[in-house]
Amino acid sequence: MIQKNLDTKEGAADYSIYNSEETASRFLTPGAVGAFGFQAGSISAYKFTIGLLKICLSKGLHLHTMTAVNSVKAAQSALQEGFRYELQTSEGPISADTVIFATNGYTAHLLPQMQGKIVPLRGQVTAQKPGPKLRELRPHSLDTTYSFIYGTGYEYMIPRPFLPFVPASGAGDIIIGGGIARLPNEGLSEFGNTDDTELNLQNSAYLRETLKTYFAENWGDDEPKERVKKEWTGVMGITGDGVPYVGEVPGMKGCWISAGFNGHGTFSLTSVRLIKYEMVHY
Repeated sequence: MIQKNLDTKEGAADYSIYNSEETASRFLTPGAVGAFGFQAGSISAYKFTIGLLKICLSKGLHLHTMTAVNSVKAAQSALQEGFRYELQTSEGPISADTVIFATNGYTAHLLPQMQGKIVPLRGQVTAQKPGPKLRELRPHSLDTTYSFIYGTGYEYMIPRPFLPFVPASGAGDIIIGGGIARLPNEGLSEFGNTDDTELNLQNSAYLRETLKTYFAENWGDDEPKERVKKEWTGVMGITGDGVPYVGEVPGMKGCWISAGFNGHGTFSLTSVRLIKYEMVHY
């Protein structure tokens, strides 16, 4: 229907559908029901942010790292005349006329009215070495990203490309995260969890075996203990309808919000390049 009503040159209509045999051959995932492929891109969130900060600093931005904001309140003191708000920080108070909340899963801490509207959700990600058989089949890394979709959830996967700005020690590694839906009660315990200093060990055990499961005989025999190079968690901001809050905060003139992105941009992934994004269904 989309391709019927849109020019195929448009992004929304530029997709392909693969049956199970085509999916197994093209994407090395035997057992998949099928796949959708469409245009997308991946970006290193860390490199993008650092590059943007460098530009802002060159234009006069003052950056205060490791400085927690504990509260944002309407200014009361005469010393703050001309400013709408006072921010209490770990380094002392700051007066401001404009405040931007880019706090994602932590937003309700500063804006209590967002309690229940943006809910923290702890996600988990691993960086894994590709199996020996997969390295033989794709010596220059997988050339697409994947989403492995099943009845209750999905895993997302991005291969690190062999490019000059990717360290040789990490080129070809596979970044895969998710697994929440495989936890008891479909991961209910991770909702409201803001502790990104610990791993969910049940999720760790699951994520460590996902790639060998999805690629099956195309993965090859390896040592599970040596498969995972790094593992970490991050706190996402989840909204009821899956849409972020972007704009001025109602009733708080000069306060703006950009939060609740439902996992998009939470983790630093691969280096920048335009690639196809393959949705592999199980």
